[in-house]
Amino acid sequence: MNSMKHPSAGQIARAFVSARAKGQSLPDYPGTIPDDISQSYHIQDAAIELWQDEVGGWKVGRIGEPLATEFGMDRLVGPIFNRHIVRTSDEPTASAIFEGGFGAVEAEFVLEIGEDTPTGKTSWTREEARAVVSNVYIGVEIASSPLATINELGPKVIVSDFGNNASLIVGPELKGWQDRAFEDWTAETFIEGASIATGTAAGLPGGPYESVRFLLELSAKRGMPLKAGCLVSSGAITGVHDILPGQNSRISFGKDGDIFCQAVKGEAEPEAFPAAFEN
Repeated sequence: MNSMKHPSAGQIARAFVSARAKGQSLPDYPGTIPDDISQSYHIQDAAIELWQDEVGGWKVGRIGEPLATEFGMDRLVGPIFNRHIVRTSDEPTASAIFEGGFGAVEAEFVLEIGEDTPTGKTSWTREEARAVVSNVYIGVEIASSPLATINELGPKVIVSDFGNNASLIVGPELKGWQDRAFEDWTAETFIEGASIATGTAAGLPGGPYESVRFLLELSAKRGMPLKAGCLVSSGAITGVHDILPGQNSRISFGKDGDIFCQAVKGEAEPEAFPAAFEN
């Protein structure tokens, strides 16, 4: 078997991590697409080991039907590294997009985990998941990958490249979140001044707490229980909206505030994966 055509999980992980560290795009998937989603998580595990930063949070994305039934799960996860978690300021947040790759903005509600979660607890109820949430913020996920076709190729490919995450922008607290119905967690996405879509947290099956519950179970099974302060980007509220370097977006959360983003061309990150710059 030609290893260049059928690289191992480690080789696929290295190809994605190297491209990300160099700020470059990939013309094709760097190997054979995994047979099942568990193999995709093995690639993600290998990539996390290669990337020189701590995981500060996780993005949780949706898997639609019929694939949700095929995989036996309706969500997927990807790591968000500390250097890619940004707090909002008075100025638009510069958001790096891989030129020639995939780039999108997603309105999100970001849930903070208030305590270390048990290592061996692999079964959680939604109520238990809600109980470990200490705060909720408005936020924006910047979804970007060196591979332009990542979403077209589906969940197995998305998982294998950090869940298609590039960064997380964290805004102000969602005030009164403990007592507000999900229908009152609202968002509207604008790109270049044009309204693209609206939505509420009620549009997520089970709501954001179901995203936390899913992440808690999967993380424990992977030997990565969540730590206090971990941020969970719980799912796209208005959809996944393509954006290019140079474009501006505004995500409005109504009375809870706005987040302004300016998409920029991603730059090299030699400190994230020094081996990528050896040659």
